[in-house]
Order: sequence, then structure tokens, then C-alpha cells
Amino acid sequence: IKRFKMIKDELKISSKDWINILIIGILFGFFQSLIFYFLNENLQTISTIVFSISTAFFIAIFAMILINSSNRFILPKIDKKYWSIFSLFFSFLSGFLGFLLAFFIYLNTDFEVIALISSFWLSIAVVVGFLTLLIALILHQFVSLKNKNNQIAKEILESKLKSLENELNPHFLFNALNSVSQLIYIDKKKAEDAVIQLSRFLRNAINKESLVTLENEILMVQTYVGIENIRFDNKIILHIDDYKDLKLVKIPKFSIQLLVENGIKHGYLGKELNIYVKFDKNSITVSNDGKKSSNIKFKTGLSNLENRLKILNIGKLEYISDNENMAFSIILKDKN
Repeated sequence: IKRFKMIKDELKISSKDWINILIIGILFGFFQSLIFYFLNENLQTISTIVFSISTAFFIAIFAMILINSSNRFILPKIDKKYWSIFSLFFSFLSGFLGFLLAFFIYLNTDFEVIALISSFWLSIAVVVGFLTLLIALILHQFVSLKNKNNQIAKEILESKLKSLENELNPHFLFNALNSVSQLIYIDKKKAEDAVIQLSRFLRNAINKESLVTLENEILMVQTYVGIENIRFDNKIILHIDDYKDLKLVKIPKFSIQLLVENGIKHGYLGKELNIYVKFDKNSITVSNDGKKSSNIKFKTGLSNLENRLKILNIGKLEYISDNENMAFSIILKDKN
């Protein structure tokens, strides 16, 4: 499946590329009309241009149909070394058929250019086919280079994203393991529950997806707070707003968890700490009623989340402060 997806991406031609092909086709039509003009300066200018642009348009249409069909149904099924042969053949066929279609459409008109080429129309069709093939060679190199650059850029971003994700939670993991080791001698049942929760957390942590549903992220947060409460003697109280209508919204993995972790780390004062997770149409806000700080800096954890939001291009991180709460909001981009 992965190989098929890679092949599909490699063969993909964007709408912008097709528009460029159509523009080049129209310019090719003007070039063709100039050739006919130099063959016979007495030709009707308008009819020659109409015929030439029609030819170029039909060539572009045939190219779209044949190359698209080839990329979808033929090339994925054959060895990559034969791709160029098939692509060039279909490019030639596009020019050949496009010219023939235009010629026969205008055959019974009074266009002087038709009369001029009527005795050697097949030869011209072959020449136009080879010219189209030449243009296709240039476009193929351009599209291939663009796709390779896009793939390299994508891989660089994915590498940066994975690097950022690998920075997450090392201190939490060490603390959790220390807590579990202490519980083994104090309360074996609690220690067993803690190991199960930690196992569940780590199972989600090794998920390769960078985006997870809000529902999965909340489950991660609840598991995380349950583990942390081993150390904090259940003094961390989590309040989560109703999110049943937002369950399937995709957000960066560990985004809410990281903000909850930040709230515990900087807000805990030795007594009960309330953590609030609230949802709006395009925002998720995490606040707490613990220690207030007037000097907030985006260090490793917060910078990590901010960078992941930027790389994934789905939103931004904002700090909100008032007299009662210290809060961070993930502002998601509106998809509408």
C-alpha cells in the first residue's frame, strides 16, 4: 500500500500543472499559426489563428485524457523503467490526434489554411506529434523536478516533526517510573494499576500519527493525570468540558497533555490543583487555579508545541492571563 501511494504521488499532476500545460498549448497554437503565415502570407489571419488555437486546445485535451488515464491505470502496473516510453508515446499521440481532430472539424469550411495543407495533412500531423513529444519531454523534467523538491520538503518537515515529538515526556516517564517503584513497597495494587496506566499511555505515545482525534487526546490526558496523581496523592483534579460534538477533531498528539503537564509543573503549590480544559469552536484552552506567573517564556515544551502547530499548519499557541487563571489556548484554523 505504501509503495502504491508513493507511485501515485510521483505520478500526480496538479491542477496548476494542467493549467500551465493548457497555456503552453495555446502559445503552441500561436506558434503554429505563424508557421502557416510564413508558408503563405496571403492566408486569412483570423481563420488561421482559430484553426491553430483549436489544434492546440484539442492537443491539450487529448494530453489530459491520455496522460491522466496512463498515470492512473497503466504506469502503476508496469516497471518504472518503461514509464518514459509510454509517456512519450501518449504525448506523441496527443499531438497527432489533436491535429487530426482539428483538421477534420474544419475540413468542410472555407478556411484557406485547410486548402493549403490538405495534400500533406498526415505528414503535418506526424510533425505536430513529435513537436508535442518534445514539449512533453521538457514538461516531464519540470514536473519531475518539482515533485522531487516537494517530496524533499515534505520529508524535511516530517523529520523535524518526529524530532520534536521525540523530545516529549522524558521527565514525566522517569517520574512515573520512580513513583511506581515506590508504590511497590507501599501499595502493590496501586503499583499494578499504575503500571497498567503507564502501559496504556506509552502504547498511545508510540503511535506514529502526528495528528490524533480530540477523543484520543483526552483519554491520554486522563491517563496522564491518573499516573501523576500517584506522586501528588490525588491532588490534581481534572475538569473537562463536554466535547461530544468535537470528538473527531484532529489535533497534534500530546498537545493538551503537554499544556496540562505545564500547568502541574508550574502551578502546583502543595495543595489541590484544579486543571480546566475548555473547548470553543476553534480553540482549546487549558487553565489552572495554581501559582500565577508574570513572566511566561516558551521554553522546550511550549516551543515544541508551537513549532508542531506551525509545521502541521493547523493553528497556533496563545498565552492568556487574567487575575484568576493562567491559561494557554490552542487556536485551530477554521476549516470552513
